[in-house]
Amino acid sequence: MKIPSIFPFPPSSHTSGAPDRDRGPQVRLFAISLVLAAASAVLGACARMVPGFAHTYSITVYPVLVNTIGRFSSIFPFSLSEAGLYLAAVFCILNLLFLIKKPLAALSRLFFLACLLLFLYTAGCGINYYRTPFSYEAGMVMEQSSAGELYSLCLFLTEQINSTLTETDHSGDALKGLYPGQTEDTPLPSAAMLRELGMEGVKSMKGLGTAYPQLSGYYPYPKPLMNPRLLSIQQLCGIYSPFTIEANYNREMPYYNIPHTICHELSHLKGFMREDEANFIGYLACIGSDSPDFRYSGYLTGWVYAGNALAKADLEAYYGLYGRLAPEAARDLAWNNQFWDRFDGKVAEASTQLNDRYLKANNQEDGVRSYGRMVDLMLAYYRDSQ
Repeated sequence: MKIPSIFPFPPSSHTSGAPDRDRGPQVRLFAISLVLAAASAVLGACARMVPGFAHTYSITVYPVLVNTIGRFSSIFPFSLSEAGLYLAAVFCILNLLFLIKKPLAALSRLFFLACLLLFLYTAGCGINYYRTPFSYEAGMVMEQSSAGELYSLCLFLTEQINSTLTETDHSGDALKGLYPGQTEDTPLPSAAMLRELGMEGVKSMKGLGTAYPQLSGYYPYPKPLMNPRLLSIQQLCGIYSPFTIEANYNREMPYYNIPHTICHELSHLKGFMREDEANFIGYLACIGSDSPDFRYSGYLTGWVYAGNALAKADLEAYYGLYGRLAPEAARDLAWNNQFWDRFDGKVAEASTQLNDRYLKANNQEDGVRSYGRMVDLMLAYYRDSQ
């Protein structure tokens, strides 16, 4: 006969351990997230507090990222950062839906994504904000300039704009030229034209690197966004992605902005994150380019910055020089104002405020006003070249 069992069997080991094993991956992911967050904090603190750390990083470690991550990103004809933005949005939405069923797993994944992006941002650009300024490395002497010097610079730019326009293609074929004198009826640039502009931008930056070794070396291919309205509604010409080491730009903005913006964003890939210096580097690359379209873009962009400064100092002199611009250049400036005015609103205002706080948080105390230093750099360069 069988002896009846009167006591319950003890629970099996696999039953009691199941919840712990379910939490294991989340615990490991959380630990990795903390390591990434801690590394970001340590690197950021070193950049701010350790003299020479940021500069050494920007000329040793950061170029490795450009030559690996940036080179990989350059393989793809589309912006990986834009595609990543859409995928990240889907990832976040799905994890928010899973919060009800598996809150720990969903929160751990979202926390990991946030910490990973923070680390990539710190490694890809955050440290570089504290590197030695380009103006110092280039040996430029910044001096107080007179209104007369500012007028001379604007006059020089006016003459160069008009002279360069005679070399640009006015055929109306987007494959041949940048349509000087753009209006609302001008079509958007073709894909072939954008490819040409991207290659010319890389060539122009490499050419500038022969004069300034800090800018020499490899440049990933700059890419237009598939949905440029993402930038337009924020009134942005371009954006550098530290997550994919990519230079992206707005393909629907006025044509004359495109070459300078390409070079501006590419300058960030050499570790120069200050907006005033990126603008100036873009200006130098454009005016030194073999392409008349790039030279026109550089001179006209420089004229806008210097002209705005002249208008504040001597409005009558500004109007006098504006009247001397070629009709095509005047139309380009008019269309530029008309285009960006369409996006005035709460989104653009919020974007400006956010950008201001972002710049101030990254060692640019003047915030969005730091863009005005572009004129000081242009004046210093103009003074040295005379």
